[in-house]
Amino acid sequence: MASNTQPDDSQIDAALLRVSRGDTAAFEVIIRRFERSLRTWLAVHAPPGVDVDDIAQRSFIAAFTRFSEFELGTNFEAWLFTIAKFQLRTETTRLRRIADYHTRYGPDLLQRELARRSDNSSEAWKMRLEYLQNCLGALDERPRRFVSWRYDEQISLDEMASRSGRSVPAVKKQLWKIRQMLQQCVEDRISAVEGGVT
Repeated sequence: MASNTQPDDSQIDAALLRVSRGDTAAFEVIIRRFERSLRTWLAVHAPPGVDVDDIAQRSFIAAFTRFSEFELGTNFEAWLFTIAKFQLRTETTRLRRIADYHTRYGPDLLQRELARRSDNSSEAWKMRLEYLQNCLGALDERPRRFVSWRYDEQISLDEMASRSGRSVPAVKKQLWKIRQMLQQCVEDRISAVEGGVT
């Protein structure tokens, strides 16, 4: 039966020695000892939008796969947290690149998609626009306000974040969710009409 108590320092030292000798199961003791403190540290230092659990898991995997680089007798916790710091930095950079890509190329891609879709009949577009207006009308007040700020008033994401008391990544995520909901709503209405459902 597994114990819920955290291992003490002597158990950690023994587990580190066993792992260095090839006992991979001993790494579980290390994970149990440092998992909570590592996740807490990551939660405090990670910007919004970063999956702390994923970074913690990747940090433990990196520590395990690179265990041969760890020097027994030195501070394992400091070594693990250094790995976590670099894992967090890598993930933050990745997310920033994705956001930069969408900021840089999103408007052009949107224009291309709109141009492609404009080849459809004007009647179909009138119907889609009517469905979109109905879907917009069905939104709760907060999502409708976000849509109005972004597309009617055309305010920046920074200003939206300031007005809503959220971070810019949270605003981006909220807008993405709203667009997904609206798209799904319009597609559901089109499917209902095409399927003969009234």
